[in-house]
Amino acid sequence: MASTKLIRKALKNRMRAIARKKTMKRQGAKPVIKKVDVEELKASFNK
Repeated sequence: MASTKLIRKALKNRMRAIARKKTMKRQGAKPVIKKVDVEELKASFNK
């Protein structure tokens, strides 16, 4: 029995892995949203 390469399946698996890496990288690159005290910020401008 001869073995054959499943070219389309291999390509699909490779593209799926690349897409997963890209999404992880994109999610990791988001900046952390910090809570800002608006009143303290306004008071610093008045000085």
